[in-house]
Amino acid sequence: MCLAVPMKIMAINGTMATMEVSGITKEASLMMLPEAKVGDYVLIHAGFAIQKVDEDEAQETLRLLAEMVSMEPGPPNQAVGLLPYSQD
Repeated sequence: MCLAVPMKIMAINGTMATMEVSGITKEASLMMLPEAKVGDYVLIHAGFAIQKVDEDEAQETLRLLAEMVSMEPGPPNQAVGLLPYSQD
């Protein structure tokens, strides 16, 4: 299954952007979304920003992804890596 994760653009350098979610930063390409700007929330898939989303939609998506991860048996899935979760 492939997922696109919403992230906030923190900085742009040419066609590359620094993105942040849950305190984790990643680099992603803006080649497919050149109109994106700092402060925008975008969906990231395979290292590319593919769609702009509003902040409420981004937060709701992250909440739902975190809920799905919390339902998995055993320790949190480190492959997800970008999702906030509680280890309680």
